Amino acid sequence: VRLRESGPELAIPSQTLSLTCTVSLGSITTNGYYWTWLRQPPGRGLQWLGTISSSGDTYCTPSLKSRISISKDTSSNQFTLDLRSVTPGDTAFYYCAGGKEYGSDWSYNYDFWGQGIQVTVSS
Repeated sequence: VRLRESGPELAIPSQTLSLTCTVSLGSITTNGYYWTWLRQPPGRGLQWLGTISSSGDTYCTPSLKSRISISKDTSSNQFTLDLRSVTPGDTAFYYCAGGKEYGSDWSYNYDFWGQGIQVTVSS
């Protein structure tokens, strides 16, 4: 299974950041699999942001729950992260990942990874 992130590398404060993960060589509707967004801010560890299941249930980290939406497009085999009202504190390397687990900040809990995309929030 291969994953690839796409989206803007520069975001403007207060706007919405939208990132898309395209999955190939596998289906996001495969039962029992979860599709996840994580990020790593400069000088800090990996942070789980949110997940969408193969059936469409979503889970988000409590600290960002009011600003995050995750959706999927099964026809395109993609899932998307929307992060609203971004600030410079949202500057990070953003990753999409997949596997049979979710909710963890640890990389070994995920089976498949995208290469990541650096997003900078700045005016």
